[in-house]
Amino acid sequence: MNIAAPNLSHPRIFASPLARRIAKEAGLDLSSLAGSGPHGRIIERDVKSALSGGARKAAPEARPVSLAEAPSAEITRKFYAADSYEEVPHDSMRKAIARRLTESIQTVPHFYLDVDCEIDALLRLREEFNAAAPKRADGSPEWKTSVNDYIVKALALALQRVPEANVTFTPEAMLKHKASDIGVAVAIPGGLITPIIRNAQAKTVREISDEVRELAGRARERKLKPQEYEGGVSAVSNLGMYGIKNFSAVINPPQSTILAVGKGEQRMVVKNGAPSVATIMSVTLSCDHRAVDGALGAELLAAFKTLIEEPMGLFA
Repeated sequence: MNIAAPNLSHPRIFASPLARRIAKEAGLDLSSLAGSGPHGRIIERDVKSALSGGARKAAPEARPVSLAEAPSAEITRKFYAADSYEEVPHDSMRKAIARRLTESIQTVPHFYLDVDCEIDALLRLREEFNAAAPKRADGSPEWKTSVNDYIVKALALALQRVPEANVTFTPEAMLKHKASDIGVAVAIPGGLITPIIRNAQAKTVREISDEVRELAGRARERKLKPQEYEGGVSAVSNLGMYGIKNFSAVINPPQSTILAVGKGEQRMVVKNGAPSVATIMSVTLSCDHRAVDGALGAELLAAFKTLIEEPMGLFA
């Protein structure tokens, strides 16, 4: 829906066709005139008389404004007292984030699928794997993997198991990728950036862990090269460490999906007809409907769930 200024031929203005045409060509606002014709109709001589007398002209027709556009700063400031806020200008990163995500939500048809994953087996495997890490001279372990590292690996392998979802949409053709290049959302001062783990399906969980840590560190220092955060086919955005149970993430084009990960928490579940307690992690897959339809997205999410719940498959 667009909002625009009314034009000069508004039907509620009682004027002759000739008077309307002359007024429009001259940019004259007919609503400012009193008509001298029958029943107060505005006629040619009223328009010419107004023009010769310097009658006010209509304001230029406004550019249609999309309701999706944010109000200008000038308009927004009017809602608040001048001394009630601090104005922090946008840096180039915040402007880029705003532009890309606005374009994404306006041009990419999103739909969302969610599933609960039981992660007790994954947590045990991670604990054992980290415990086996050699110790440095200062006693610290040489590596320490996070749950997110296993999630990245699982998503990469799931895309290999469901290759029809390992795609990028273009207007001319679908790009079917051989590798699973997975973005990992990293919060940095002033914004968010998503460095890419290339060929994640072929890397060990430890390699993914080391690479994520190294890329995240350089991202916070704003030292990433464009090729390290551009492209990719999917991404992981994890807010579980903030206590978020579930959420929906916005796809970062040209990627076709993004997996939003919530926190793992103990919940009551039913196993073999009896109540039991399990650690459950809720995930939501956002899909670009042009590239991944509902059934395909569900197949991808099912493959991911299997890998998370049977984590030895991550090392096959």
